[in-house]
Amino acid sequence: MSTDEPYAREPAGPAPADPALAHRTPALGSLQLLLAVARLGSLGRAAEELGISQPAASGRVRAMERELGLALVDRSPRGSRLTPAGALVTDWAGRVVEASAAFDAGVQALRDRRDARLRVAASLTIAEYLLPGWLIALRPLRPATAVSLRAGNSEAVAALLLEGEADLGFVEGPAVPAGLDAVTVARDRLVVVTAPGHPWTRRTAPLDAAELSGRPLILREEGSGTRQVLAGAVGGLAAPLLELSSTTALKAAVASGAGPAVLSELAVSDELAAGRLVKIPVEGVRLTRELRAVWPAGHPPVGPARDLLALTRGGRG
Repeated sequence: MSTDEPYAREPAGPAPADPALAHRTPALGSLQLLLAVARLGSLGRAAEELGISQPAASGRVRAMERELGLALVDRSPRGSRLTPAGALVTDWAGRVVEASAAFDAGVQALRDRRDARLRVAASLTIAEYLLPGWLIALRPLRPATAVSLRAGNSEAVAALLLEGEADLGFVEGPAVPAGLDAVTVARDRLVVVTAPGHPWTRRTAPLDAAELSGRPLILREEGSGTRQVLAGAVGGLAAPLLELSSTTALKAAVASGAGPAVLSELAVSDELAAGRLVKIPVEGVRLTRELRAVWPAGHPPVGPARDLLALTRGGRG
């Protein structure tokens, strides 16, 4: 190619689709009927093979003939035979039906590959206390699906979804992350907990927002849904006493007497029942939150992800 040509010539691509083509091409079922007539030599036997009535088969052939403007089948008491035009159309119909079968097989293969795995990303509270039950319920519905779970804070879950690294996510923050669609699947409440010997256990009055915002607490890392909800509820937080990246670590630190924390009621129910942690009353602070399933905006879950979402909502699709 000469180097002084102003533009390189684009390689020829496929011809653009004719928008009127669909109006001139018979339906696939009609083409299959024509192929059956050619093979069996009888419109009645062709109708029986395809599971339709003979009048319905006759109607399909007449409609196809009107659509194409050609006589395709000669009918007589001895049976049905193709006209010369019908023989040519039948030959072409065979190629269309074969191509359709290949198309259908290819699409099914893609669905099978998609359905062979389910990648879930979830914030820690949901991953530890809700997802195991949902995944157990999913198993009978999708026994051949391999499920992988990545747990992290709500920001990490959103990033995995937006990067195409997860099929369905679950978050616990106060708002739906940008770029995602969501539906509420559960509700949770945050509670203030301390070790049994902490001074707050001897209080006679509940904590208020000012006390919670002004007192250093043991907190989850930045990006945690629990931390975001708490900061929004009390109007800001003091510098953390400790900053830990797992619920288990937070509970251990609180139980050791390191200081108070605010955690999901789901996460501390066993410790409260056993007396290892103590719940401190709070007033004037809304510490409830929505737990949401999330996915990339405009791309609702399909396949195993859709089934899991339905289970989280009590079977509602």
